[in-house]
Amino acid sequence: MGVVNVTPDSFSDGGRLDSAEAAVAHALALEAEGADILDIGGESTRPGAEPVSAEDELRRVLPVLKALRPLTPARLSIDTCKPEVARAAILAGADIWNDVTALRAPGAAEMAASLGCEVVLMHMQGEPRTMQAAPHYEDVLAEVCEYLSHRAERVMAAGVDRDRIWIDPGIGFGKTLAHNLALLAGLERIVALGFPVLLGASRKRFIQAIGPGGADPGERLGGSLAAALAGARAGIAAVRVHDVAATVQALAVQAAIESGGVSPGR
Repeated sequence: MGVVNVTPDSFSDGGRLDSAEAAVAHALALEAEGADILDIGGESTRPGAEPVSAEDELRRVLPVLKALRPLTPARLSIDTCKPEVARAAILAGADIWNDVTALRAPGAAEMAASLGCEVVLMHMQGEPRTMQAAPHYEDVLAEVCEYLSHRAERVMAAGVDRDRIWIDPGIGFGKTLAHNLALLAGLERIVALGFPVLLGASRKRFIQAIGPGGADPGERLGGSLAAALAGARAGIAAVRVHDVAATVQALAVQAAIESGGVSPGR
């Protein structure tokens, strides 16, 4: 899953895609590098981010979705927590509703059921403005698993088919460094819940706290690849990344090693 942020304030690339044309060109470049899914977002969810109105979010994402849909066979995802934005995006050609609040907004689960789209349910403690203030868990892995299972059950009760549900442990969303590492080390337990798992660790701040450098998000490629490879070994379904070409290459090399040294297609 390639990241396409149509926002002025995202932590890694906010403001870089300042027009629909630039966003579409970037999305197509990510597809050419190997992205299977393109995740379009119009509201930053970085720590401390302020919310935006549905009108502003739609103004940012709809022109991109409408222009992109006829240009690519890749699956399109709308990254939003607002049911009205999700509905307009799905009608404009998006296939997946990626929600950092796990469809907790009033009517969100019912809206997803009526749209018939796939959904990504992510774990987040708190909300973006305050989530990193003082996150606390007794057992982060157990609590995240319990939350995701509960949300999946609630969404299915609202009418969403089980085979349309993905889950995401929410790396960096209301978690300390220790919490993030515990989740990455325990990904197999999250996979065992029985839903496709999406992992989003690309360029996140916890990488800076571990290795040398990385003050700038663009300098966190090595750590991002390490997290992606850990996810692949645990059996996750997809990684949400900024650096598609490097991630595709890393995953291909790991797959070749695991297959006994035979590269796929050779």
